[in-house]
Amino acid sequence: MRAAILQMQSGVDPAANAHTLVQAIADARAGGADMLFTPEMSNMLDRDRARSEAHLRPESDDETLAVVREAARDAGLWVHLGSLALRGEGGQRLNRGFLIDDGGAIRATYDKIHLFDVDLPTGESWRESAVYARGGRAVAADTPWARLGFSICYDMRFPDLYRALTGAGATILAVPAAFTVPTGRAHWHVLLRARAIEAGVFVIAAAQAGKHEDGRETFGHSLVVDPWGEVLLDMGDAPGLGFVDLDLEKVKAVRSRVPAIDHRRDIPPVEVAR
Repeated sequence: MRAAILQMQSGVDPAANAHTLVQAIADARAGGADMLFTPEMSNMLDRDRARSEAHLRPESDDETLAVVREAARDAGLWVHLGSLALRGEGGQRLNRGFLIDDGGAIRATYDKIHLFDVDLPTGESWRESAVYARGGRAVAADTPWARLGFSICYDMRFPDLYRALTGAGATILAVPAAFTVPTGRAHWHVLLRARAIEAGVFVIAAAQAGKHEDGRETFGHSLVVDPWGEVLLDMGDAPGLGFVDLDLEKVKAVRSRVPAIDHRRDIPPVEVAR
């Protein structure tokens, strides 16, 4: 499987971001890719709630989703659309990822389960739960090459989600992100490598990168990690399109050497000695 990874610098205008996505689909197909992976918030990255509110649409009316589906169909390319900011039925926002096939059909969707509520030493404060509805289901989907497990950004800190996904047969884990720079420097590489190593799977993490229109800065370093924990691709801190060829037989090879996934056990309740 040949994967293309789009490292974006999404701005506040969904139309401009959609143009970037369409061009990436064409370039990915020209580069021989089977599937394109895009970051979290591919349609819009804007912390000004009043300004971004005017661009929010429900899934059925979202223009970015519509043009990506059309471009995927025209190119004959699968797309993992990392996530879009959408309007939910109750008015609360959704952070939703999509798997789109080479005919432009939506094969699966996933809403981010773990929401980023944190105060950083730098003074940055984020409260996703004040704006976004929390997802309530883990999702994996079949592609012609492998079963793909869904997650989004902050999810990567919660290994129980990935245990569920790999327990359901996922051998590629998608981790689209818009990671902050301080937490990225400290934790990005080690967490993603750990997710690959603990189950012997591939991890594909398409990321946002650089200084954005709304003033925030994201870490970049879109990664592809193989089942042994080797980094196959690190895209640094600039936007762009990268390619990597995945030897999916390596999952079996690594698991034959370290069959940790076969040794998993349900953990009984913890006994606390006092």
